[in-house]
Amino acid sequence: MAGGFLLEIRRGTQSALLVIREADLLGRPADFSVAADCLEVRSGGRCEAAALPAGVRLAPSSCRGLRHLPGEGLHLRMRLRCPPPSADLVFTLRESLKPQKNYIFYCQSCGDIIVKDRKFLRVLPLPSENWSALVEEWCCHPNPFARSTLHPQRDDCFLGDTFFLLNSGNESHVPESLMCCSETGHHASQSGPKLKTKENTRVICKRCKSMLGETVSSDTVKYFVTEVIIRPSEGSFSTTPRSQFVQSMVAQCLVELSSAKSTFRFTIKGDDGKIYILIWLLNSDTLLVESLGSSSSHGVFTLFGDTLMPSSGPVGMWNAVKVLYQPCIKSRNKDLADAWENDIGIHPLKFPSETCLELLLILGLSTTSLPPSLRCMNSFQVAFLKM
Repeated sequence: MAGGFLLEIRRGTQSALLVIREADLLGRPADFSVAADCLEVRSGGRCEAAALPAGVRLAPSSCRGLRHLPGEGLHLRMRLRCPPPSADLVFTLRESLKPQKNYIFYCQSCGDIIVKDRKFLRVLPLPSENWSALVEEWCCHPNPFARSTLHPQRDDCFLGDTFFLLNSGNESHVPESLMCCSETGHHASQSGPKLKTKENTRVICKRCKSMLGETVSSDTVKYFVTEVIIRPSEGSFSTTPRSQFVQSMVAQCLVELSSAKSTFRFTIKGDDGKIYILIWLLNSDTLLVESLGSSSSHGVFTLFGDTLMPSSGPVGMWNAVKVLYQPCIKSRNKDLADAWENDIGIHPLKFPSETCLELLLILGLSTTSLPPSLRCMNSFQVAFLKM
């Protein structure tokens, strides 16, 4: 196991779990000191120290539960003071898109421009996916919306939980930006009849062949939030590492939906209709600080670090959500998946099937990076999605 510290901070309870990994102890007696603003371990003539971010203050007198687990290291719980997360850490798609502003849509995977200089007169949220069924339950007369569909007009953008809908019927950039190849190698013409088969509805990036979304009708395109980056036309664009972007967007979806609908369990479905993952949101107020060890004698936890920076010995700090999950590929956990799918209190989230597999890999890597005793809870696997 790699050396270094792992500090899991809960802002809501103002508490933290500290794990000093086994490799830093070198199998020798160690002196461990906790100050209000730093941690220090001395073992075998070597000193590992780390300064905490500004605003985070430990309470040394509250340290309790110190224990050593063979193969893992020292575990210690303590109280602390920590500032609340800034308001812009979690933003909704609705907040990132404003009417009367020009936007450019990029493929997240390769940065190719998908839609250029698009201005919306209306940016409107869609009702939940089961809104029609709710109308049937609550109305004493036949559903007046049974034969109608909610499709955006020319200057509309409709927002769903994991996607947004654009009207492309009169879009001047359609021949250039949406002449996207389907899996069968044919072109999806936006002016032609409604596409019939599932394969022919996939909207694919011309440059990197990544799936961006799907055609809903002859003039409506659905883009998934995990596949497209939206930036103001006057702003600059820079690529984001794929794994970082996927887990951040999924985490934001979980936090937003749990807050708006008081639901904490989710099924992650692919565009093929299959369930890939069951996710249970455990908490969304986590500050995760990691020091992976270095040859330097001193490391500093950077406040806005989003990648590991070797120059500071490598360390990182992330806002994160803590989740429990179960994979459902290859018929794993089928009975549980069926039960969750039939539970109206569990919210389905749909992404491209390839993205579901990426997310499962991200969760698995997060789990294996944790000490073995922290990897499971109530028969579920534990992971963090960094934001």
